[in-house]
Amino acid sequence: MDIILEGRVSVQKIDIEGNTFKIAVFSKGNIFGVNLMFSSRNTYPMTVLAETPATVMHIKKELVLELSKLNTHFITELLSVISDKTLVLTDKIDSISLKTVRERITDYLSYQAKLQGTGKILLGMSKKDLAENFGVQRTSLSRELARMRSENLIEFDSTSITILDDSII
Repeated sequence: MDIILEGRVSVQKIDIEGNTFKIAVFSKGNIFGVNLMFSSRNTYPMTVLAETPATVMHIKKELVLELSKLNTHFITELLSVISDKTLVLTDKIDSISLKTVRERITDYLSYQAKLQGTGKILLGMSKKDLAENFGVQRTSLSRELARMRSENLIEFDSTSITILDDSII
């Protein structure tokens, strides 16, 4: 189990052609690797990459077991983290499985519009990072955003996407 003490770390799947699919990004206070700690296949099947200089604390399985025996609050919180990570992965699988690039974009815009409370979505990441989150090539994302702009569905710049037609969400 690893805890991010400083910085930002991403978990990515990189295929043999070098295409990157960003599974999750973790920052200070986040835990990763815990869902594999007790697995029979407990090696990380993805690449862990420091996106900024990072300090990570590694906690061995034996210490986690000892803390779990001594403190019910610890084990309760640990199981909560594992459960939440399962939900995040389930949402990620749902967001990419059998969906077109446009469907991935509209799902993202719909979610962010609700989260941010506005039709002007502040991205907080580059288009390259957004494409990696969608599991698509950056060129495919750019092409679909341009199509959506030409259809007067959205407007965008390097930091935001504005929804012009609410029917897409």
